[in-house]
Amino acid sequence: MSMQAITTQQVTFNVFRFNSETDYLPYYKQITMEVTSEEVVLDILDRIKWEHDGSFSYRRSCRHGICGACAVKVNGKGVLACKERMNDMIGLFGTELTIDPVSSKHAIKDMVVDKKDFWDKHEAVEPYLISEIEEHPEMECYVTPMESEALLESDLCIQCGLCHYACPVIEINDAFLGPAAFAKAFRFNADVRDEGIDERIGIVNQPGAGIWDCVKCFECAEVCPKEVNPIEKITKLHNQTFERNDAIDNVATRHAVGFAHSIKKHGLLDEGELVRYSEGNIGVLKHVPVAIKMWKKGKIVMPWNMPKSDKLDEIKRLVKSSSTVKF
Repeated sequence: MSMQAITTQQVTFNVFRFNSETDYLPYYKQITMEVTSEEVVLDILDRIKWEHDGSFSYRRSCRHGICGACAVKVNGKGVLACKERMNDMIGLFGTELTIDPVSSKHAIKDMVVDKKDFWDKHEAVEPYLISEIEEHPEMECYVTPMESEALLESDLCIQCGLCHYACPVIEINDAFLGPAAFAKAFRFNADVRDEGIDERIGIVNQPGAGIWDCVKCFECAEVCPKEVNPIEKITKLHNQTFERNDAIDNVATRHAVGFAHSIKKHGLLDEGELVRYSEGNIGVLKHVPVAIKMWKKGKIVMPWNMPKSDKLDEIKRLVKSSSTVKF
């Protein structure tokens, strides 16, 4: 059986450099080297330190995609350095690559960042099992395979922080808890042994900090190296607030309700009515200039011209059979 030949190509790296103790501003150092088809991003970080500049700093530990320590950004894409193949990065971005820390705002030295904000928000959602247990139990607490599957693999999160620092809301709103914290909150809310769902729903349901301020950009799902899919867990937390009658009456919750009503009524999304439902008759006035442009482009229609799906009955049956939420 023949082995695939190892290939090499020349790649130019623009490497983020910053020392919070000595530098006022960060800068980039350009390094060109031959990269083999066997190497991953972590190999490049190692070679930068060993072959070019011994002062270069970064975090690494397991080299098996488990610890999450080596998270960095390559051309703006969050990756685990030990997991991401250089061939894939070159295929995506070409032979000039920029390597940044996951958050330049929190950089301490080169790729090393202060993750205090991440861990504070992780701790804020009570990321542990809350349960009254017997001090000396006579038997184990059995969890069935079906009950375990209800976690939706949220327990695979390795706290690498990639989703947290890729989140655009985190970038502009320091209070926002972020996708990693929400995924962890769901992980324990979905655990049949846990009794702390009331406390966690109260935490993640807060305006400004909570799940309703997620903009659903899907960046967290894109960058997650373990395919935890945090946006799915945020949606599940949305459903939990409705199921428990804890949803706060605001634009975000009305948007969710209006979306569901529109699909059930038309089988299609009535974007004009969705805005009115979410923000009210007075609130919708500020969107009139945009609405006119959308109408001219055929993006929205007048209410009396709103079409209905030719499979509306089937859509209604699907909604009824799949929805667990009563708005």
